[in-house]
Amino acid sequence: MNQFIVSHEEDFQKALEFFKRDIASLRTGRANPALLDNVQVEAYGTRSPLNSLGNINVADSSSMIITAWDKSVLKDIEKAITLADLGVSVVNEGDKIRLSIPTLTEENRRELVKKLNAKMEDARIEVRQAREQVKNDIEKAFAGKELSEDDKFRFIKELDEYVAKQNDLVKEIKDKKEKDIMTI
Repeated sequence: MNQFIVSHEEDFQKALEFFKRDIASLRTGRANPALLDNVQVEAYGTRSPLNSLGNINVADSSSMIITAWDKSVLKDIEKAITLADLGVSVVNEGDKIRLSIPTLTEENRRELVKKLNAKMEDARIEVRQAREQVKNDIEKAFAGKELSEDDKFRFIKELDEYVAKQNDLVKEIKDKKEKDIMTI
């Protein structure tokens, strides 16, 4: 792998990791604590991630229980989950919050796949932007007479092959998630 790709490899990895985290919040019809990863709770005068305010446990395949470490923030947690519009029903039981995850209809599953495809396209855009940075670095090195024309074209070809592999990884991750969503 050429030094230009190596110098920007972290950008490619960030795009993949962001995509993985981003799609974790898409529900699959089964209870999964990752569904709540992006929920921010307004408590103690600041916004905090939900998982920093209590324990999240999966009770069964269709429900989760959130036990707050400080019972005074239960209302704030309930409000944040409701505002996050995750498609779950929220029940405050006084000492804990129970989330019921309804089964997905065929229509809901198709909508989630549309969202998944949009998120995949965002990830591909990130990969393309990282590609452009590497390509610009190669062009600058060529303009500065640090590279021969043959090296420039070889590095660009290696870059295109690397980007194709990254896009294949994104598609593979998307396909796995789509299978989870569409499985009843």
